[in-house]
Amino acid sequence: MRILSLIIDLTGFGQGHERTMRAKRNITAGLFIKGINIGIGLLLLPITINYLNPTNYGIWITLTSLIAWFGFFDIGFGNGLRNRFAEAIARGEYELAKTYVSTTYAILVIIISIFLLLFYSLNYFINWNVILNAGDNPVLGKELSYLAIVVFTSFGMTFVLNLIAVILSADQQSAKSAVFDLIGKSLSLLLIYILTQVSESSLLALGVIYSSISPLVLIIASIWFFSGKYLRYRPSFSSVDFSKARDLFSIGAKFFLIQIAAILLYQTNNMIITQLFGPAMVTPYNVAFKYFSVLMMGFMIVIGPFWSAFTEAWTKQDLEWIKRIMNKLMTGWVLLFIIGCIMLLSSNFIYKLWVNKEFVVPFWISFLTLSWVLINAWNGIFSQFLNGVGKIKLQLYLGITVAFLNIPLAIYFGKLIGIEGILLTNVLLALIQTIVYPLQYNKIIENKAVGIWTK
Repeated sequence: MRILSLIIDLTGFGQGHERTMRAKRNITAGLFIKGINIGIGLLLLPITINYLNPTNYGIWITLTSLIAWFGFFDIGFGNGLRNRFAEAIARGEYELAKTYVSTTYAILVIIISIFLLLFYSLNYFINWNVILNAGDNPVLGKELSYLAIVVFTSFGMTFVLNLIAVILSADQQSAKSAVFDLIGKSLSLLLIYILTQVSESSLLALGVIYSSISPLVLIIASIWFFSGKYLRYRPSFSSVDFSKARDLFSIGAKFFLIQIAAILLYQTNNMIITQLFGPAMVTPYNVAFKYFSVLMMGFMIVIGPFWSAFTEAWTKQDLEWIKRIMNKLMTGWVLLFIIGCIMLLSSNFIYKLWVNKEFVVPFWISFLTLSWVLINAWNGIFSQFLNGVGKIKLQLYLGITVAFLNIPLAIYFGKLIGIEGILLTNVLLALIQTIVYPLQYNKIIENKAVGIWTK
């Protein structure tokens, strides 16, 4: 922890304003906690692949990716709460903050209840073998149907319970929410390892263990925080005010559409690869993605706490602090680029050491995956600012445009070139955002934004 603090001090993140010091504490703790999380995730991958085999692992990843898409069905209320809660706290309006919390919980409970009832009614008629390109084995199809029930139920519970993490992030305490992941991943690693030792390969058994951990951890965390530090914000029926839904939805709906665009742009790769090349081919792409996404996760640990910090600074019109931090973050990206190049040069060796010595990921899959990660890390710097200050309409329009271009172009270039064509499409579309987001940031911060640039 002292070494991490020293590194952050040398970059200048730990000096000066109290807001910067809060960010420093979150970054330092986040690097430590999420670093362990990343390590656990990397350990889980070869254990899971060897337990299931590459084809079933591809099915598992595709199914969980598909279900993750539905994580945005809060219609943006989670991100709406994050901004409105942070603004209310910055102004000292604590009762209003509690109202926002209670109302958001109520809305999400209603949404997820309707969603799960519909899913339970329709699941019997869904052919998961076709959706996941898993062949025509009826036994596997039945197992996948049960697995979908387990995973969707877990998703539904997590959907609501994860609001405690949103509240912590809004209060610039994002490192504390990372503890949830640490506990959950540690338990998952332990239980899945035990499963591999005492059980034959089973998608359903893996799903039950993996899906039950997160809701349990979030239930305990919610009870802990709403009985202690956040007692004054604990949700209650009397504080629910559906008239505040419009206030939450006004910005939340934009975040929702941006998230839907992000799904279409970045989260469809597993499904497209499965349909074009079979579930087994998802595995080499996913290994490369897991490897290089360590960079993105590490960088998000650094930039993540600044979303709500930017909200506070913008509310108080502390523009000089914003400029200073943005310059530091852009400098930090250069270091990320250098680390990424080193990871690319050593990737073949790491794959063999990590998964097994016969495992091969084509170089161009690694190169394009790294390119996508670096470009999105750069875009993420400016997105954190734009999200924090609520100037997201241009981000919305651009995101929707490139998202609807992504799927047909990815399918076309996938058929033409292979998996590399799908990844090339992602990279080229991400580059468009690299031009627009920095330009909007500069216009806003220099008070030169007009029209769509300021919305």
